[in-house]
Amino acid sequence: MRNHHVKVAVVQSAPILFDKQSAMDEIASMTKDAAEQGANLIVFPEVFLPGYPRGLSFGTRVGSRTDDGRRDWERYWSSAIDIPGAETQILCELAKELGVYLVIGVVERDQEFSTGTLFNSIVYIGPEGLLGKHRKLVPTGSERLLWGQGDGSTLTVIDTPFGRIGGLICWENYMPLARTAMYAQGIDIYLAPTADARDTWQATIRHIACEGRCYVISCNQFATKASYPADLAYYEDIKEDADILSRGGSAIVGPLGEYVVEPLYNQEGILFATLDLTQVTQSRFDFDVVGHYSRPDIFQLVVNDKKQEVVRFTKTRAKSGWNEE
Repeated sequence: MRNHHVKVAVVQSAPILFDKQSAMDEIASMTKDAAEQGANLIVFPEVFLPGYPRGLSFGTRVGSRTDDGRRDWERYWSSAIDIPGAETQILCELAKELGVYLVIGVVERDQEFSTGTLFNSIVYIGPEGLLGKHRKLVPTGSERLLWGQGDGSTLTVIDTPFGRIGGLICWENYMPLARTAMYAQGIDIYLAPTADARDTWQATIRHIACEGRCYVISCNQFATKASYPADLAYYEDIKEDADILSRGGSAIVGPLGEYVVEPLYNQEGILFATLDLTQVTQSRFDFDVVGHYSRPDIFQLVVNDKKQEVVRFTKTRAKSGWNEE
């Protein structure tokens, strides 16, 4: 039987950048704090593990990269995680111990085809273990130097005891067709981890709530220069910037577009709210974007949800050599 109410916690913080253990320690500490206050669903920002490298150039210019920049990137790669892997196992044990659902923005290493590609991902974890992940479809701007592109196989929506949860990362939320693919999976709680602290982002999440008739949880980092290792080769990139590099703006929006919790700026914190999922159903009385307010006779969306393979072998290696499939 589905629970109609869920208490959610939205973490606005930042770990020490490039420091995987710092992020893991913060996740454990803040998850325990939130669980002690009754939270069932706990959401962490975009690439919280191991941090969003705002302002860093990694020594890149159009047409060239530097050796020092490559070393900074390798340091970032080393602080990323595998899914599944040692870190997700620890997080699964934490979620099981506390009986909570965790949604965490991570930097994920490709385990299948390459050892040199990273993804900006969301990982979903529950008391029963690892539930799924989503890889950002299109990294924004210079993020494309850091992260590869996800595919339609991770447009993930998870069924939980309190409703269906899923989400898109930062400027993916400006992709109307990607949003539609999420709505079509019956999403009740829409997660929008981001690195965008501008006022215009608030208009975005409120529009999504009105459009999808769902709760929207937006989660951003509060980051200062103190969270950046001073021994980075390109630390000079941010040396003259303001001390606050990301002011936050995490918020929770109801299914008719009103704030449940207004944006938090210029400080670290955890937002709490108890969501009434019956309001999602009520809100769709007069507008259901993929139901009675759709026109499939005019508009149709085709989603390729197959995993995209770079290499497909038609032979398998056996001890004695190659065997045909």
